[in-house]
Amino acid sequence: MNVELRAARREDADALTTLFRAARREAMPYLPELHSENETRCWMERVVLASDRVTIAETSGEIVGFSAVRRDHINHLYVAPGAQGKGIGTRLLDSLKAYAGSDLSLYVFLKNSRARAFYERHGFVCVAYGDGSSNEENEPDAIYVLRDTPCE
Repeated sequence: MNVELRAARREDADALTTLFRAARREAMPYLPELHSENETRCWMERVVLASDRVTIAETSGEIVGFSAVRRDHINHLYVAPGAQGKGIGTRLLDSLKAYAGSDLSLYVFLKNSRARAFYERHGFVCVAYGDGSSNEENEPDAIYVLRDTPCE
């Protein structure tokens, strides 16, 4: 699979919204859908694309994944359900590491064991747990960092 990475543009908001919602439904069916498609699209355009460094993974002109980072914190890394397991997430993560270096951090829901395993395979370790009170889904989560310090 030939995957090209590029910077996101404002006109990508619709495709990113569709991918974001589909990937979350597939990977985390236990999460409530708190926002409509239109609300999510507005957030994607006005917050994510406006505030984060967003990188898109494309194959044959189709967006199959994206990452969003602000300074050294990964806010999003999603791969379309049909494109998972093909190295796209790794390519996106490698581009984040090249951009931000070794001080990357991220939050991940505790129930998302597939994502946790992915990040652990790529050198991230859990450093703290949260009870869900700091996210709108009220779902327990963990902070992962790209360094060698285990959870306590």
